[in-house]
Amino acid sequence: MKNYITLLIIVLAFSCQNNAQSNKKQQAVINADPVEVPIKNGKARAYFASGCFWCVEAIYESVKGVEESISGYSGGHTKRPTYSSSNTGRTGHAEAVEIIYDPKIVSFETLVDVYFASQNVTQVNGQGNDRGSQYRSIIFYQNEEQKQIILKKKAALAKQLDVKIAAEVYPFQKFWVAEDYHQDYEKLHPNHPYIQNVSIPRLNRFKAIFPKKFLKDEAH
Repeated sequence: MKNYITLLIIVLAFSCQNNAQSNKKQQAVINADPVEVPIKNGKARAYFASGCFWCVEAIYESVKGVEESISGYSGGHTKRPTYSSSNTGRTGHAEAVEIIYDPKIVSFETLVDVYFASQNVTQVNGQGNDRGSQYRSIIFYQNEEQKQIILKKKAALAKQLDVKIAAEVYPFQKFWVAEDYHQDYEKLHPNHPYIQNVSIPRLNRFKAIFPKKFLKDEAH
C-alpha cells in the first residue's frame, strides 16, 4: 500500500508539473506580439476559430470577397499539431481557418461580423456537441487596429445581448494547415451525416440572419 501511495504521489506531482509548464507556454502565446501577414497579390489573410473547422470553412466561403478558406490549427504552443494531437487538448491549439480575401470587396470588420453571426457566442470550449478546448472560439488579430475592431465589436455584442461572450482574443502567431482530407470537407462530402446534420444547418442559420448583400449569389 505504501508503495502504491508513493507511486500515486509521484504521478500526480509529475502531472501537475506538466500542466503548469503547459499553462506557462500557453500564457506566452496569449501575451506574444502579433505576427502580421502581408497582403500578397491584392489578397489579405485573417484567422478565426469557432468550433469544427468543416463548418467554419463553408461559412466563410459563402461570403463575397472570400477567395478561399483553409482548415488548420492555431493558438497553441506546440509545433506541427495534427488532428489527433490537437484533439487531446494538450497542444493548446484550436481548430481554425485561414481566410484569404480581397480587402477591396470585404473588410476585416465584416469578417468579424460573420464570425459572431455564425456561432453560439456564449458557449465556452465548443460549439454544439463539439466540445473541448480544441473547439473553443478565438479571434486572432495581426495588429493593433484589428485588435481594437475585435474588442469593440465583442463589447458591443455583450452589451446588446446582455451576456458574456466566450470568444478569446489572441495575437496571431502561426497557422498550421490541417491534413488534406479536412480541406473543402463540406463540398466533397455533402452526404456525410455530420455535414447533413450539423454543418449545413449551421451554414443555413447563418445565411438566414446575415445581410444578403455580403453573401455570394450561390449562397442564398
